Amino acid sequence: MDLQQQFEAAVANSKTLSEKPANEILLQLYSLYKQATAGDINVPPPENIFDIAGKAKHEAWALQKGKSREQAMEEYVQLVNKLKAGE
Repeated sequence: MDLQQQFEAAVANSKTLSEKPANEILLQLYSLYKQATAGDINVPPPENIFDIAGKAKHEAWALQKGKSREQAMEEYVQLVNKLKAGE
C-alpha cells in the first residue's frame, strides 16, 4: 500500500475511533491533514476575536509550515495508528 492509500485509510480510521481524542490531538490531526492536503497555510487568521477554535486551528496549521506533504501524511498515519492501537 503506497503512502497516499495509507493516508486515505488513516483518514477513514480517524472517523471511527471509539472515543474522541483530546483537543490537542484533534488539533494535531487537523494540522497534519491540512498540511498533507493543502500544503503550507494560505489563509489569514480569523478576524473574530471570539473564534477561539478557529484561531487554535490556524495556529496549529501554521506550526506545520515547511513540512513536506509526504512527511505530514506519514505523521498523520502514525498518529491515527497510535490512537487506534490505544483503543
